Order: sequence, then C-alpha cells, then structure tokens
Amino acid sequence: MERKTVQRQAIREAIEEASRPLSPQEVLDLARARVKRIGIATVYRTIKSLLAEGVLKAVDLPGEPPRYEPAGKHHHHHFRCRTCNKVYEIEGCPKDLKRMAPRGFRVEGHDLVLYGLCAGCA
Repeated sequence: MERKTVQRQAIREAIEEASRPLSPQEVLDLARARVKRIGIATVYRTIKSLLAEGVLKAVDLPGEPPRYEPAGKHHHHHFRCRTCNKVYEIEGCPKDLKRMAPRGFRVEGHDLVLYGLCAGCA
C-alpha cells in the first residue's frame, strides 16, 4: 500500500479533474500548480502505483506513448489534436462494427481515434 503524500494527492487530483487523458508531462504540469516540488520521477512512480491499484487506465494511441485517465469510465473514444498533441475524450460510438469484419471473423472489441485540430488550435 502506497503512503498518502501531498505529491501523490496532487497527481491524483490533476488526473481526475482534467477530464481528458494526460501524458506524464501534462500530469506533472497540472500537479505543480498544486504542489511546486514534484518531479517527473514521482509522477511516473505514482502512475505506476495507480495503474497497479486499478485506479488509472492507460490510453494507448498508435505510435505514441500512453496517456492516463481514471479507470472505470464508460466506453468512449478519443480525439488527438495534431497541433498541440492533446488528447480529448469523445462521446458516442459508431456501433455495429461487426458488419465491417470479413465474413467468418468475430469482432471482440475496437478502438477509435480521430485526428485533427482541437477548438483551441483550429
């Protein structure tokens, strides 16, 4: 069991309040707004611990390092801005993707990532 520290709490709150998946650097930047003396190593250790506890989930995008969001969210997809590289959650799902699979194949899951410019960069 991990001790409760001010740094760990700041990291956890930064992730929970962001409402979008964050990279470790984004977690660090947001957590430093609460507690100035946090290093990137502390962020990585805390992320690893929160993943092991099942509190966080990794968001894997093709060809990129993972980002992190709170675990237990409903099914959703992501949008990545090509300019600022931020990742956002998007609601909705195209449903019935089984029809796209070749005959005789069984779909067990899917991921969908949209790419473009976010409202701030457009």
